[in-house]
Amino acid sequence: MGDNQFKAHLHPDLATVHDSMLDGLGQLSDYFGFSKVMGQLYAALLLSSEPLSLDDLMERLDISKASVSMNIRTLEHMGMVRQVWLRGRSGRRKYYEAETDFLQIITNILSGREMRDVDRALTVMQDNAQLLQTSRDEMDDEQKAVAELYLDRINQMSSMFRFAQLVITSILERVGDKDLNDISRIDID
Repeated sequence: MGDNQFKAHLHPDLATVHDSMLDGLGQLSDYFGFSKVMGQLYAALLLSSEPLSLDDLMERLDISKASVSMNIRTLEHMGMVRQVWLRGRSGRRKYYEAETDFLQIITNILSGREMRDVDRALTVMQDNAQLLQTSRDEMDDEQKAVAELYLDRINQMSSMFRFAQLVITSILERVGDKDLNDISRIDID
């Protein structure tokens, strides 16, 4: 059922909220460096009372099947959606549903992409600092002054990235067994 057919069965306020959620999660996804379509696909699955096929998603979002397929694979890899088998549905269609354990999603993202990015940045900065330290003796006084500035700024950024590692690790350790409904505030020691 296409988006217009799907929304034709909804109360106007439900259709408004549905569109707003798809747009909002699309924008949020884009803000965090993922594709807008990924956010919209996740929202469509999250707001669906039953699993949806790639064709359902393609029609609801009015996007190509290739885009749906590629973005669903990424969402699946991130643990945000999962493929489900539906009894009585024949054919080769794959159906998907949204993961609703939001702490698990955050944990997957932080421990995956974010930690890799921080680790990669630290490695690049360490390599650059080592390069400057070994080649400093070959530089004239003006170049040495620039190298010292670079080293100082690299050290400052490295400290910030090590702090980010600590924060991410602390979050991952603390949220492991938490229920979001039980969290009313967060204290950072």
